[in-house]
Amino acid sequence: MGTMMDIFYPIKLFADWLTYRIFSIPPETLFAQAVNFFIYDTIKIFILLAVIIFGVSIIRSFLPPQKIRQMLSHKNQYTGNVLAAVFGIITPFCTCSAIPLFLGFIEAGVPLGVTFSFLVSSPMINEVALILLLGMFGLKIALIYTASGLIIAIISGIIIGRLKVENLVENIKFKPSADSAITNFQMTAKDRIRFAREYTLFVIKGVWPYIIIGIGVGAWIHGYVPSDFLAKYAGGNIWYAVPLATIIGIPLYSNAAGIIPLVSVLTEKGVSMGTTLAFMMAVTGLSLPEFMILKKIMKIKLLAIFGGIVGTGIIFTGYLFNLILK
Repeated sequence: MGTMMDIFYPIKLFADWLTYRIFSIPPETLFAQAVNFFIYDTIKIFILLAVIIFGVSIIRSFLPPQKIRQMLSHKNQYTGNVLAAVFGIITPFCTCSAIPLFLGFIEAGVPLGVTFSFLVSSPMINEVALILLLGMFGLKIALIYTASGLIIAIISGIIIGRLKVENLVENIKFKPSADSAITNFQMTAKDRIRFAREYTLFVIKGVWPYIIIGIGVGAWIHGYVPSDFLAKYAGGNIWYAVPLATIIGIPLYSNAAGIIPLVSVLTEKGVSMGTTLAFMMAVTGLSLPEFMILKKIMKIKLLAIFGGIVGTGIIFTGYLFNLILK
């Protein structure tokens, strides 16, 4: 985690310089916090997207689509969902950066329900989050959170797969330039780099407006919504605390590692563990930037189905945690 912070520290310095020196916005104002957050997160997310899409594309150039399809498509309809959800756990991606691999699964012909199991589990559970949860709350909380996230991902994928909604996915198939090698075995190192560069630009050109809008909304909330808002309105044992925390978490953007310190603060302020974990799951698994990107490749109906299924699972888990950990 410290290494990740070190990597993005120059971006934080740049955001501070641009906000407070160039734009001359007083640091103590809410507007300054919103602008600073917007600059920092926009640059960070685009860098992450470019690096991860490029890296994933290089890996994909070694894996024929039929190989990927064979790995995640099984005669047992549930095995693919389980494998995809487990694979999501070991890929330390945030929501937005998990989407390029999700697109690769779709292009490779992996069943839609299986790809959704990956899309849910990848940002929601990762090794950094598990280590932080273990250190802050103990083994029991870390294991329950992992199990619940995995179950949500598997069940969500199974339900979406059974709904047969492939017609609600837009055709976004990437067509590389004519001079690119057409098979994985014919590609040289130069070909692979060119393929990865073209695919990276293809994805970013298609989704950049949605990323900007999503981060903009998150920046406004970050700057203008008080940090104790959730503790004030969803604290204690109020019956609507879990769904309210889930709804509040959706417009925000962070990865699991970034949101866990806030979860610690909320529990100290009296918010129950189930409510804070529902908030954390909503931020990492149902973020607005994610929806803005997915809007480019999915029809509204499929987005609503995806959000409804995952949101219901998160709310159920929040109530379950509150019941277990009373």
